[in-house]
Amino acid sequence: MKPRVDHIHITVEDLGRAEKFYDRLLPLLGFDTKLKETDRVPAHEYKIIEYHHNLISIGLVNQRKAYSREKPNRRKAGVLHHLAFHAENREEVDAVYEEVRKLPTEIIHKPQYYPDYCPDYYAFFFKDSEGIEYEITSFDRDRYFPA
Repeated sequence: MKPRVDHIHITVEDLGRAEKFYDRLLPLLGFDTKLKETDRVPAHEYKIIEYHHNLISIGLVNQRKAYSREKPNRRKAGVLHHLAFHAENREEVDAVYEEVRKLPTEIIHKPQYYPDYCPDYYAFFFKDSEGIEYEITSFDRDRYFPA
């Protein structure tokens, strides 16, 4: 088996706000919003908006009312710390950065090299509309982690 992630579902505080944000973000990462679909299971207080790509799907799930007063904390057990997307090269990282900074987002770190990770590791970090951290990175993954 190859370690390929099929889909990721992220619980968000405000599904409507998150949908508006991800409708703008995910096309920058190669997603086609025409492949977006929604579903709900009222008996479980469950609503999902799922964005599909042939490599991975990303779903946004509403939080349950019981958790509405809790704020996201990426250092809490069971919570996503951050999610990184791999770009082909530095130029692609920079191009995505220029578009992401136009979104209602918090840029944590502008594009730069992180030589402590590896000599050619280039990335930027930002938070989405829900406070979830993302990274767009480029480095020669095959060089450091050969198949």
